[in-house]
Amino acid sequence: MKKKIFLGISITLVVLVVLLWSASSFMLDYSLSPANRGKDLQGSWKYMFQNYPELEAWRDSLVQADALKDTFIYAPDEARLHAYFVAAPQPTSKTAVIVHGYTDNAIRMMMIGYLYHKSLGYNILLPDLRYSGLSDGEAFQMGWLDRKDVMQWMDVANEIFGDSTRMVVHGISMGGATTMMVAGEPQPDYVKCFVDDCGYTSVWDQFGKELKEQFGLPEFPLMHTSSWLCDWKYGWNFNEASALEQVKKCQLPMLFIHGDKDDFVPTWMVYDLYEAKPEPKELWVVSDADHATSYKLNREAYTEKVKQFTDKYIR
Repeated sequence: MKKKIFLGISITLVVLVVLLWSASSFMLDYSLSPANRGKDLQGSWKYMFQNYPELEAWRDSLVQADALKDTFIYAPDEARLHAYFVAAPQPTSKTAVIVHGYTDNAIRMMMIGYLYHKSLGYNILLPDLRYSGLSDGEAFQMGWLDRKDVMQWMDVANEIFGDSTRMVVHGISMGGATTMMVAGEPQPDYVKCFVDDCGYTSVWDQFGKELKEQFGLPEFPLMHTSSWLCDWKYGWNFNEASALEQVKKCQLPMLFIHGDKDDFVPTWMVYDLYEAKPEPKELWVVSDADHATSYKLNREAYTEKVKQFTDKYIR
């Protein structure tokens, strides 16, 4: 009888472990390897021209002048990474590295490229993060490993535009989180400030929120096993991927932007991030903007806010 009970318990445990492993694998693939619109380059340009009509003439003028350039680099793990870059209309050391969001690509950040290049006269470089655009990768890295790639791109931009740039790094959504994760690392002298637009506090917080809202499930145990599986498969876990912990270490100026109607990356996150960041810092909570629409809905005000902020530190 005891043997039957022990066997029954053992079988139940094995079944539970298999189910948990399967659910964790599904969650990881669902989160990090979804259908990726960022691989559709033509569709991305079409989307941008529909939503930001001014970009088409700007892009066409750059192409005609052979000013919109592609460049590729290899990361230390031999992943081939891609970026677009454009020199400023007039020679300058002012440079912006612009980081895109989840399931997006560099093309889908060209409105911020337009802001810095056309409106503010900056050199710009826009990388495709891993699993996006023309860059290698089997999955998103949610900013954590991307921070190393972006720092490599920052060095590349500094070399391309004169080896003595004055640089801002600006990201939206996952790109905002990436920017904050970059900001917590030791910075070269040419980096002057950062702009985060609607980045999340941490991967754990963001995935935990989505797990509850999309599937009605608590964090335990699925978040814990999925985080472990992510560490085993990709070399990082949900706990360490924290923009909040990174901004605590950032001594350079940062502008935080967030829509007050954002329910994808909830607005409460920006208050925690702003509180954690040492001075100097600024916060702009944009009225009636939902996720990643602050520029789209307030182009002139957004451009002026970024100009006022960057002008303080990039002269």
